[in-house]
Amino acid sequence: MAKMEVKTSLLDNMIGVGDMVLLEPLNEETFINNLKKRFDHNEIYTYIGSVVISVNPYRSLPIYSPEKVEDYRNRNFYELSPHIFALSDEAYRSLRDQDKDQCILITGESGAGKTEASKLVMSYVAAVCGKGAEVNQVKEQLLQSNPVLEAFGNAKTVRNDNSSRFGKYMDIEFDFKGDPLGGVISNYLLEKSRVVKQPRGERNFHVFYQLLSGASEELLNKLTLERDFSRYNYLSLDSAKVNGVDDAANFRTVRNAMQIVGFMDHEAESVLEVVAAVLKLGNIEFKPESRVNGLDESKIKDKNELKEICELTGIDQSVLERAFSFRTVEAKQEKVSTTLNVAQAYYARDALAKNLYSRLFSWLVNRINESIKAQTKVRKKVMGVLDIYGFEIFEDNSFEQFIINYCNEKLQQIFIELTLKEEQEEYIREGIEWTHIDYFNNAIICDLIENNTNGILAMLDEECLRPGTVTDETFLEKLNQVCATHQHFESRMSKSSRFLNDTSLPHSCFRIQHYAGKVLYQVEGFVDKNNDLLYRDLSQAMWKAGHTLIKSLFPEGNPAKINLKRPPTAGSQFKASVATLMRNLQTKNPNYIRCIKPNDKKAAHIFTEALVCHQIRYLGLLENVRVRRAGYAFRQAYEPCLERYKMLCKQTWPHWKGPARAGVEVLFNELEIPVEEYSFGRSKIFIRNPRTLFKLEDLRKQRLEDLATLIQKIYRGWKCRTHFLLMRKSQIVIAAWCRRYAQQKRYQQIKSSALVIQSYIRGWKARKILRELKHQKRCEEAATTIAAYWRGTQARRELKRLKEEARRKHAVAVIWAYWLGLKVRREYRKFFRANAGKKIYEFTLQRIVQKYFLEMKNKMPSLSPIDKNWPPRPYLFLDSTHKELKRIFHLWRCKKYRDQFTDQQKLIYEEKLEASELFKDKKALYPSSVGQPFQGAYLEINKNPKYKKLKDAIEEKIIIAEVVNKINRANGKSTSRIFLLTNNNLLLADQKSGQIKSEVPLVDVTKVSMSSQNDGFFAVHLKEGSEAASKGDFLFSSDHLIEMATKLYRTTLSQTKQKLNIEISDEFLVQFRQDKVCVKFIQGNQKNGSVPTCKRKNNRLLEVAVP
Repeated sequence: MAKMEVKTSLLDNMIGVGDMVLLEPLNEETFINNLKKRFDHNEIYTYIGSVVISVNPYRSLPIYSPEKVEDYRNRNFYELSPHIFALSDEAYRSLRDQDKDQCILITGESGAGKTEASKLVMSYVAAVCGKGAEVNQVKEQLLQSNPVLEAFGNAKTVRNDNSSRFGKYMDIEFDFKGDPLGGVISNYLLEKSRVVKQPRGERNFHVFYQLLSGASEELLNKLTLERDFSRYNYLSLDSAKVNGVDDAANFRTVRNAMQIVGFMDHEAESVLEVVAAVLKLGNIEFKPESRVNGLDESKIKDKNELKEICELTGIDQSVLERAFSFRTVEAKQEKVSTTLNVAQAYYARDALAKNLYSRLFSWLVNRINESIKAQTKVRKKVMGVLDIYGFEIFEDNSFEQFIINYCNEKLQQIFIELTLKEEQEEYIREGIEWTHIDYFNNAIICDLIENNTNGILAMLDEECLRPGTVTDETFLEKLNQVCATHQHFESRMSKSSRFLNDTSLPHSCFRIQHYAGKVLYQVEGFVDKNNDLLYRDLSQAMWKAGHTLIKSLFPEGNPAKINLKRPPTAGSQFKASVATLMRNLQTKNPNYIRCIKPNDKKAAHIFTEALVCHQIRYLGLLENVRVRRAGYAFRQAYEPCLERYKMLCKQTWPHWKGPARAGVEVLFNELEIPVEEYSFGRSKIFIRNPRTLFKLEDLRKQRLEDLATLIQKIYRGWKCRTHFLLMRKSQIVIAAWCRRYAQQKRYQQIKSSALVIQSYIRGWKARKILRELKHQKRCEEAATTIAAYWRGTQARRELKRLKEEARRKHAVAVIWAYWLGLKVRREYRKFFRANAGKKIYEFTLQRIVQKYFLEMKNKMPSLSPIDKNWPPRPYLFLDSTHKELKRIFHLWRCKKYRDQFTDQQKLIYEEKLEASELFKDKKALYPSSVGQPFQGAYLEINKNPKYKKLKDAIEEKIIIAEVVNKINRANGKSTSRIFLLTNNNLLLADQKSGQIKSEVPLVDVTKVSMSSQNDGFFAVHLKEGSEAASKGDFLFSSDHLIEMATKLYRTTLSQTKQKLNIEISDEFLVQFRQDKVCVKFIQGNQKNGSVPTCKRKNNRLLEVAVP
């Protein structure tokens, strides 16, 4: 019998109810209690059909490990307990296998965990999609874009330490295999007002604090910044430090992420310079100064901050100072210049800071898109991830909250529409009758805000463009006139206000009944924030900056492109962006993650029911459950349904041979479930009431207990019989071994007794023979000893006699010698003069010197100039002579060695000397080239008939003829080319045909660049504007780099009388057509051994991996 396959299910070991559709009874209280029960058991995810509810635990849970990723990979959505990985896997598999574009909508209020949810989705998709060097690089760039955008777009608020203050929608593009190709990021409404002012208990954007905490002293000095937060007016001090957040470490993470995404070093430095300029703008203060005409004019108090800003940005100080003091208004051909008072100057300063930071953020998004965009143009599949601000209700709600809540209204509208559409399509697909569902349609609220004629945004734009005095009060009056009768609009003057004397509704406010509840908006600041006005003088001042990045951020400041047309308002821009987003979402298959914040304290293990209840209401979760349960509460495919409940029917247990649907029909008929409680679709069984499903689960649980009891009974019987058979077999074996042991022991006793008797007899015989042998041996030894002693005595006597005779003969010889010496000295003493000692000394000295030279002749070293051997000095007084002889000999043998050189060898050694001066101790490849002779003509062009055409085309003398690898400018791949160097030109020819591809005059060669490592890569830089430089510089790889660079240097010096610049650096720039590309040498493990590899990383970086 085949082994039964055991599968887990959403319903197994369920804490509370895993899918709210199955909740019974369904009301707000049971809904919250179910969430709380699961939250207390660390079950933070719950389903509403295919929608995932995520409750922020405010702590790390061990449910995101690689093992969990593998658990949910390629599994059915309801097969395991609820998890964000299940939704991510469902969306990815639908995109990969069914070719359906997907979007994942993550909503919830600030602090509910939307940003973390989007990271988890992206990390899961990155883990389950394909592998490979290029795929891994794309995944890493997509993931590393998050830290950069969080640093510049997130901030600490009273509700969230890492709150996204902008909306982000990322389209991840995949190929037909499901491997990521790239992505596109869209951002919505950065809260730029936070740059100049933050509510109490909140911080500015993270990047300001990270820069001051994590930058090196050298970088801070370069940016003229200090670490003290209190030095900067734009940074709030009451919440500058956040518990559990290391700004210094996060700064290093951001810098590393920028490098991975593809930011060049100079680009990252430019971004930090703009951030520093924004910080310093907040320190500029103004003072009033009266003019002759009686008007007040603003002046800058301390110009040191202004001077530092101008040095950072490259702006003329007088230009920026005037822009803060005057405003120029242009109308047709007229220009009117007016002075700014102190309040207007502060407004201009803050407007510049907000616009500068907002435009920098948009530039960052575009720069990241440039790096992560798909390089190929094949058809792509798209998965969108929307992480946008949640519905916000604060004590003081202004224009930003109005815009954010409008966006959430649109998202709620599309959520209801797409949920109903998905439910209806499934019913039609399965052949189930569809019943109409009544639900609240918030289109009337969206129309109140976005209607083109009488919507709030349209009236706000109309009020901003109207001539005359425009204030927030006039805007509110207009709202009261147009929207007074609207049932979702209230103000002190509207008819919809139930109580005209309601003191909770101030005169300067209006209230909108959103789907999430009523929100009171302060009308103050609506007109200014919608205008988003930046004086033209400041735009023109920024355009005049020497800082390339800042200049590119203000194109409207170009005097040649002055546009007198009023720029679009912030509200109209956001409305258009939201409309585009909605159209984009409607073309994709939606997947929803609803995030809930359990408490306002940002603490773990706390579940505030009132707060959760409020979020459940405005997210419309109960309504979503009712929509899902309006027809049938539960549906499941026939195969898993039969597999789960087949043990409840004898006909289907243990195996059903027919179709799965027929098995389910038999099963339900056997259980006598009422027909109105279920319906059969084409591929699924639909159950109307959750009670029916729970009844099935109870029956299954009872049946499993019965089956477990049966299995235990059979197992225990088998175990007891097995034990009995084992004991019986063991008893037989033990008895056999005991009998065997007794017989072996008796045999051993008999054997040992026989051996003892034998040993005693043999011992007695041996001792008897030994005694006889010992007596015989002692007799023989006695005779031998006596003879030896006698011969010794005789020998010692003879030795003593001989020694005495020798001593007498030696004494006679010594006495005779002394006597002869005395006799000779007496005879010759009369012949010695007074200077005999001097002559003897000179004679002796002459003899020693003569002996020294004769020995030197025989001990001379070889004639090789590199031989360091020299005979040792025999006498101390010859030390100076010995050293001088060594020096003379070395000079003599060097001359003899040089006299052997031909003219060609002299030229080679001159080139070797030139190479030593250029590359010694600078290039790691140089030592290996010292022992290799410079040949020049490695290709015998004159002898090879294949190159006859090439030889005829060249009339000059060929100095170098070598095959090199030319690096392709587009993709970093190499192509073999013949490298020819003549007296006046540098030529490249095809290796196969010999056809000349490029010809460069030596006067157009400006520089040669190479790395300091052990590789053969070098770049030939050409003069800008020359004909040869039309396609850019050349990048080659050669096995004779040192020789080619040396000959090119000497030939250029000979022809142009100018030294060729040789640059040795591990990172240098080359010109490829119109782009400057950075060539960077890195250490890496090579797949093809020790051969360096070259790879084009992006439009501005080419990496050479050197082993």
